[in-house]
Amino acid sequence: MTRERRQWSKDQKLQIIQEVEVNGLQPTLRKYNLSQSLFHKWKRRFNEQGIMGLEAQYPKVDPEKRRMEQEIKRLRELVGELSLELRFKDELIKKNRF
Repeated sequence: MTRERRQWSKDQKLQIIQEVEVNGLQPTLRKYNLSQSLFHKWKRRFNEQGIMGLEAQYPKVDPEKRRMEQEIKRLRELVGELSLELRFKDELIKKNRF
């Protein structure tokens, strides 16, 4: 069973951190259905880097770059198949000559 991944904006993360200070850790985590480890990760980054630490940490991939990489992969597979086919044809020609 797969769970849908939630995405939190930096404003939402900051609001949750502030709410924990007012209402306490457990009630706030239950309210937002968050794990303690995720909250503490946000809190640590906020303490170290400020509001910039709450921004998304994953690199965004350019869709055009992803499309080009898929095209390159497809072309490499095609070249591999063609070279293998050519090698078999060469071997058959050599066998038929003798």
